[in-house]
Amino acid sequence: MKSTRAIGRIPVRDVEPRVECGRRPAKAVTGETVRISATVFREGHDAIGANVVLKNPDGGRGPWTPMRELAPGSDRWGADVTLEAMGRWTYTVEAWSDPITTWRHHAEIKIPAGIDPGLVLEEGGQLYERAAARAPRGPERTLLRDAAKKLLDDSAPVAERYAAALTPEVDAVLGRYPLRELVTASEPLPLLVERERALYGAWYEFFPRSEGTAERPHGTFRTAARRLPAIAA
Repeated sequence: MKSTRAIGRIPVRDVEPRVECGRRPAKAVTGETVRISATVFREGHDAIGANVVLKNPDGGRGPWTPMRELAPGSDRWGADVTLEAMGRWTYTVEAWSDPITTWRHHAEIKIPAGIDPGLVLEEGGQLYERAAARAPRGPERTLLRDAAKKLLDDSAPVAERYAAALTPEVDAVLGRYPLRELVTASEPLPLLVERERALYGAWYEFFPRSEGTAERPHGTFRTAARRLPAIAA
């Protein structure tokens, strides 16, 4: 009996491109940009995110590739990837809960209205501490930790604490190292990358015996070989 793949808390459906439900690879050529898309949704109103995981023909994992919602409210997410090496690639779509974006949405409503600003900022500080713990050692982790400390600093004004979490530098780090929860992955799908000529080249088949001449109507491999330059052209 064939087992059915379990669906996580954040379903990933209708992943494209796929051919025959993933039994055959989608195709591209070197240097071509391919859009990978999927339908991603969840229950409730909390924010979600998604990304593509590429594996090259050697099995190495590609760079972090975030996805974006292609149209507001459509639940359809996509990312454009460029494939530089020939061979058999695979790709997976990961979807996840985005607690920091959810917190920011709540904070931009509650803090200007003066609704429990201390509690809101404390919650944000704890989230930023968790994000810092998952970021690589170095300036990125330090930046997130500094933002978390500022959010948790009860002696500073509310506006100052809140602003420390929204700087462009913090946004850039969170864009590369988001805090992800409830990660759900699609099944890996194959993607065959061929040489550029595959876009316009074609197979050509002919029978050597048909490549004869008036003097020798029945062709041979030798007479067929003379036709190869014309066929290649």
